[in-house]
Amino acid sequence: MNTSFEVHGLPTGIIRIGDPIAERVIAAANKICGGFRDGDILVLAETAVATSEGNVIRLSEITPSAHARRLAEQYRMDPAVAEVVLRESDSIVGGIPGFLLCMKGGTLLPNAGVDASNAPPGCVTPLPADPNASARTVKEAVERATGARIGVIIADSRTHAMRLGCGGVAIGCAGISSVIDDRGRSDLFGRRLEVTKRAVADNIASAGELVMGEADECTPAAVIRGIGLPITDITGVESIAADECLFMGVFAKSRTFK
Repeated sequence: MNTSFEVHGLPTGIIRIGDPIAERVIAAANKICGGFRDGDILVLAETAVATSEGNVIRLSEITPSAHARRLAEQYRMDPAVAEVVLRESDSIVGGIPGFLLCMKGGTLLPNAGVDASNAPPGCVTPLPADPNASARTVKEAVERATGARIGVIIADSRTHAMRLGCGGVAIGCAGISSVIDDRGRSDLFGRRLEVTKRAVADNIASAGELVMGEADECTPAAVIRGIGLPITDITGVESIAADECLFMGVFAKSRTFK
């Protein structure tokens, strides 16, 4: 990878249900950074992708179950939100006021990714149904329209254990390897690296989020240019089993509530 690169935020305006997100980011890239080029990596906020795909839930149409009402009372949540989180999660392992801690798709995350931020009033947006497929679809659409070979990352904001604030996490990826394996290389003193793998897609997602913002910026996308990663046809975000993870192993053995 190159030692220097550029990060360009792409203002798109408000993304609504059915809006062609690829067209919106192409128009923004043409205005902001001269259009897409070979090797660019497009980072997209998961809420914008979910909204464009119609994955928006109106809370007034949700009837909370008894289980959801119990969880809502215990964790001081809107019962309708608790019900949506239950439906979206694989299991519930606990929570804090306002949030349920959930297992979903082999990942531990708050509220199963269900988010009210930047959703229409009275609505929440779950994660895209298949973030890797979403990344691939946008990649193909941009490449058809522009001729540029690019990578695409669908990014979410997550907290990290014992840290204040959020960072970017890649939940969908197409066109680049999400992890680079450095095992076998030597450190500064010649010691062989045994376990080191770099979460490249997560790091790029965090770089994009520096210019995308979380509030009213209307900038749900960013272009990372000049990083030098090879563009391929690979799709997917690499993950590990819960019992192999230092942080999640303890949760895998604990009681779940769903």
